[in-house]
Amino acid sequence: MKIQVLWLIGFLILHSMATITAKTQTLRTISYQFGPFDSSYYNTFAVMKPATISNDALQVTPDSIGNYSLNHRSGRIFFNRTFKLWDGDIKVASFNTSFLINVFRVNNSVPGEGVAFLIAPDTAIPPNSSGEYLGLTNSSSDGLPSNHLVAIELDTLKQDFDPDDNHIGLNINSIRSNKTVSLSKFNIQIAPNGTKFYVVWIEYYNKSLQVYMAEQAQPSSPTPSKPVVPVLNTDIDLSTFVKQYSYFGFSGSTGDHVQLNCVLKWNLTVEILPGQNKRNWFKIGLAIGVPLLLIFLLGIAGLSYYSYKKWKARSDPNILGALKSLPGTPREFKFRDLKRATNNFDDKHKLGQGGFGVVFKGLLQKENLEIAVKKFSRDIKGKDDFLAELTIINRLRHKHLVPLLGWCHKNGMLLLVYDYMPNGSLDAHIFCGPEKTTLNWNLRYKIISGVASALHYLHNEYDQKVVHRDLKASNIMLDSNFNARLGDFGLARAIENEKTSYAELEGVPGTMGYIAPECFHTAKATRESDVYGFGAVLLEVVCGQRPWTKIGEFQLLVDWVWWLHRERRILEAVDERLGNDYIVEEAERLLLLGLACSHPNASERPKTQVILQILSGSMAVPHVPPFKPAFILASMPGPDSFSISSSLTNTADITPVSSGWTPHYINRDVHGGEFSDASSLM
Repeated sequence: MKIQVLWLIGFLILHSMATITAKTQTLRTISYQFGPFDSSYYNTFAVMKPATISNDALQVTPDSIGNYSLNHRSGRIFFNRTFKLWDGDIKVASFNTSFLINVFRVNNSVPGEGVAFLIAPDTAIPPNSSGEYLGLTNSSSDGLPSNHLVAIELDTLKQDFDPDDNHIGLNINSIRSNKTVSLSKFNIQIAPNGTKFYVVWIEYYNKSLQVYMAEQAQPSSPTPSKPVVPVLNTDIDLSTFVKQYSYFGFSGSTGDHVQLNCVLKWNLTVEILPGQNKRNWFKIGLAIGVPLLLIFLLGIAGLSYYSYKKWKARSDPNILGALKSLPGTPREFKFRDLKRATNNFDDKHKLGQGGFGVVFKGLLQKENLEIAVKKFSRDIKGKDDFLAELTIINRLRHKHLVPLLGWCHKNGMLLLVYDYMPNGSLDAHIFCGPEKTTLNWNLRYKIISGVASALHYLHNEYDQKVVHRDLKASNIMLDSNFNARLGDFGLARAIENEKTSYAELEGVPGTMGYIAPECFHTAKATRESDVYGFGAVLLEVVCGQRPWTKIGEFQLLVDWVWWLHRERRILEAVDERLGNDYIVEEAERLLLLGLACSHPNASERPKTQVILQILSGSMAVPHVPPFKPAFILASMPGPDSFSISSSLTNTADITPVSSGWTPHYINRDVHGGEFSDASSLM
């Protein structure tokens, strides 16, 4: 009871302090004025080549031909410091900026492509971002929320999604503008014949954005008055799209046609979000008095001691002991650092959720490191899953596995910390809406090959044999270069070297659509069942359809693909969003390999070594019969044998009509009845 009273007193004191402090705080802004620009500004700006600083201007695209062509180039220039644009209370910082710009046609040619004012999480320029991409994105990344980009584009070349070749647009994570306005009705021509200078004002206040433009006679002339009417006016909550700490700058590109994008002056004013005012705290402390502060400190001490005792009672020494004794000793993170990194595990930072816990995105400020934090459930089984996952992946090292950084166990909470994968999960790119660009063929083939390499490592190259048991597109992560990283080892188990399967006593492991038929009868996970899951992933990546998709009279995707194979129309299964932009030979190879891996009978599926050889083109795909074979419960020799419940089937009564991949078998149950097709057992 004493502790509660002390805590109440402390709370009241803190509340009074916070109220007084809030009243005394004032908003601050910080302003910068840049230009004319000379070489000294290389110390102030991050200049991404071929952008340069020359001729008293920021040349967002190069200003002279030199030893290379001006065509198909892209560049970025940023003020080389970040600004905090929102805080935990979703207070969004206001800012205003103005810049003097000259967009010049080279030899009075057709202008192209454009320039943009940009808010971005980093200064790096994406590869292949010339032409229509304005140095913002590329064909692989355009439209991804992980870009965290907001830009105001001045576009001078019409694409099929643009209103004209002289417009301003608001771009969020994409070169396809969320809002566009033609500038012709304002008598503004961004890139006219001859030389014109324009001042652009961008103002952001209270989640409202306005853009103004006006002509200036010469760079040395007085700045014109800001127009009364904005050329673009919209509401936008930056905290929804940009990272908390972001850069301000410019981006531009050229394509088949070229132009010079020159920024001659730049002013920037940014609101500094309120912080702690030490002098106010000092005055408050004097006003309240030392006695009350002492009581407050006593209350905090009592509460801390009580919390410590409660934490100690909840802590599991067995788990802590197991964690401390792990080989390789992964890093132990402090709970307060992970809590701060994820903004107290805010739902806004949630990346995904599964049966074993929730994954949050976080940022370790001191290390400037983006992380993914997996928060396990608190029950006993959650602790077992936590230890199982950590024990297995602690020592795994492969370029196509999600790297584990460390762990944390605090106040009964179990956490694993991974590298953050900026491009999210594979399924988000395969099953995206029409507003996003789907993965191209080369990336799909690259991702499939990466997953196969990771699976081969788990099955054959690691010092223990590991079965993943939950291969699916949502467990395949993509790094910044769209390399596949297999993750989520919550179901994975290591099996002893003399065995080939792991028994799951509490039910069938995995996700429907990816589970091999034999697992429903044996409750065992094997390397062959992992290959079945890989086959399901392979087909969904090529077809752009979920494994359980019903197509016409077919209940499953694999049945539809097998029917197309029988009809010699298998290429019709290729994702129609790809159009004809795929390699026919590779597509047929992957589809047939997907069917081979999806063989109902485990012993007929290819091994991972064979899969890698097929993907590399050094080995042909094994013959796939025109009819899907039926599932057969057959005894497997030696340690591979399945344990079949005699109440269901007597394996001695299973008689194949023919061997190998032939589709039809006759099964007899223990009472002598017949099934015309063994797949009816499913």
